Amino acid sequence: MASIGTLLPFIYVFFFFISPSWGKVLDNNPIKHLQGCHKGDKVQGLYKLKLYLAKYGYLNYQHSPDDHTNADAFDEELDAALKSYQNFYHLNATGVLDENTVSQMLVPRCGHPDKIIHQHGTNTLHTVSHYAFFPNKDKWPPSKSRLTYAFDSAYPRRYVPPVVRAFNTWATSSKYFTFTRVRNIQGADLKISFKRPVHDDKNFELNHLAHAQAPPGGLFHYNTAFKWSVGPRPVRNRFDLKTVALHEIGHLLGLEHSQDPNAIMFANIPPGAVKGLNFDDIQGIKVLYGIN
Repeated sequence: MASIGTLLPFIYVFFFFISPSWGKVLDNNPIKHLQGCHKGDKVQGLYKLKLYLAKYGYLNYQHSPDDHTNADAFDEELDAALKSYQNFYHLNATGVLDENTVSQMLVPRCGHPDKIIHQHGTNTLHTVSHYAFFPNKDKWPPSKSRLTYAFDSAYPRRYVPPVVRAFNTWATSSKYFTFTRVRNIQGADLKISFKRPVHDDKNFELNHLAHAQAPPGGLFHYNTAFKWSVGPRPVRNRFDLKTVALHEIGHLLGLEHSQDPNAIMFANIPPGAVKGLNFDDIQGIKVLYGIN
């Protein structure tokens, strides 16, 4: 039976903001109602916590959603997985599903795993420290240090400059890549567009802000369902196009999520925030591509 933690072809990034509809989503989240659970408990619906931790790489949970035999038992493996999650997000690693842990889990976040589990049936979890790469270190070959990018015909013109600035920032900081904008999106290495929540490759869920492919995929999609800001200053309750582009371009180049909250590659970025690349992001690219 396939593992819930199977890697997805897209990396999703989505960020948190409060609205009446979001309040209902958070109130109805099943994990919220499991607060206080700990090792030794058997609580109806606990398997949903296992599904959550499996999805993000903390637990190799093999049960199907319809097979709940012992699935609602808080066992040793779940205890280890929860402590690993708590450590990753700098929480008190008690193994108890406390208020702070539940709050972190309710924040909309990148849908790609934080960690990769190497073994099933053990408590061994792969710990990611600061910058990280894809499992196979997916990256562009040396012949592709000069990448082209293009926007599709429906991409709003007013939203182009922040993305161009993001590419320029990565070029300047990496001292390795150059990015050239071209008109023909079909022939471009990197293809940027706005997509509706239901579209032709991989649908956005309610809280997916954008997604991008690892090398050499090259697709980068923003979600039309969110409100956007062109910067350069923060705009309350709007998502900064350049900030999100910097994150997604990092994925396009081969970076995974960083454990450093200050890094652009950290999984969560709040609305109304403007972030740039930091040492962790730049060092990650240099190590991945062997840049001196």
